[in-house]
Amino acid sequence: MKKVELLAPAGDMDRLKTAIKFGANAVYMAGESFGLRKNAKNFSDEELEKAVKYAHDRDVKINITMNIVPHDKDMEGIVDYIKYLDKIGVDALIISDPGIFMIAKENSNIDLHISTQASVTNSSTVNFWYKMGAKRVILARELSFDEIKNIRENVPKNLELECFVHGAMCISYSGRCLLSNYMTGRDANRGDCAQACRWKYSLQEEKRPGEYFPVMEDDKGTYIFNSKDLCLLDEIDKLIEIGIDSFKIEGRMKTQFYVATVIRSYRQAIDSYYEGNFTKEVIEKYMSEIRKASHRYFTKAFFYGKADSTSQIYESSSYIRGYDFVAQVLDYDKETHIATIEQRNRFFKGDEVEIFGNSKDFITYTFDKITDEKGNVLEVCNKPKQRLLIKIDDVLEPGDMIRRKIEE
Repeated sequence: MKKVELLAPAGDMDRLKTAIKFGANAVYMAGESFGLRKNAKNFSDEELEKAVKYAHDRDVKINITMNIVPHDKDMEGIVDYIKYLDKIGVDALIISDPGIFMIAKENSNIDLHISTQASVTNSSTVNFWYKMGAKRVILARELSFDEIKNIRENVPKNLELECFVHGAMCISYSGRCLLSNYMTGRDANRGDCAQACRWKYSLQEEKRPGEYFPVMEDDKGTYIFNSKDLCLLDEIDKLIEIGIDSFKIEGRMKTQFYVATVIRSYRQAIDSYYEGNFTKEVIEKYMSEIRKASHRYFTKAFFYGKADSTSQIYESSSYIRGYDFVAQVLDYDKETHIATIEQRNRFFKGDEVEIFGNSKDFITYTFDKITDEKGNVLEVCNKPKQRLLIKIDDVLEPGDMIRRKIEE
């Protein structure tokens, strides 16, 4: 049986390596042009080449986002860029605009995927893109399970379908929002969303300037456009069984720790399904793991039909953070049992932490003796990026993450 693909975000090379280590079958990322995340670090041409080689050496695919809604001035250099991506062996281009689609089709042999920005919500549109030459369609996030199932049944079997299963939702159909552009001049459809939907709003009566009234009867105001984040980990069995080809995780702006935590959880859940062990206990275990990364409240959004008020957050746009990412493992000496770690956030001698890699379980460890590279014994570690040495009998691997529960 062909396994569903797990598709991870990669905002830079570190996050790409993390996504691959923790179980992604493919990653999506952007070069410095034509993508919808200007504020991500993204990849230079040289970095793109390195990323493609790194991924392909590990049997992982590279998909490049070119999903802006372009104006004529945005198209400068696009032919040369597409030819370059073809030359370095990129696996797919993610496109929403028919003009870019036509140019890519005429100037490359790269697989073409239709972005969620194209707002594909019905089987006729899927079939249209298939006839145009698309290899895959990424369905709009506004579809219910029944609608997704109906689309799968009414499009060619060799046309791949991709669904979002985790991450941020949008106030508009699949991100096609003008709110940011109208309020700040930053065009969400050209990669520069200010996320105005997460701001705090109140009402002002025309003849009472300077007097602001909460939209709801609340002294804190309200976040009337503010959606919870999508999480369908406990629904992946249904999507696999109807024939979805790829599960997409949103988050090219997210941290390494977030990517590691979420990708690992979905990887383990997917593998459990194929092992015949997708039980309530497994679901609860990995839902608990996902919550250890900074996150917003979760929703199933439109999965069971029209989203209701429980999909919105009216009180706040802040994130829930229960754990700190304190360090990452750089190396482990099996003879001395010494691990070299790189600090990310402050921690102390005596702190109990959890160390996790791409296995099903994590290791509980208490920092006992911590030394820097000069051999100095430390009680407090508060210099991000410094290299430290710890002794631990459990075998660790480069890239493993160390997290600490935040005291309530």
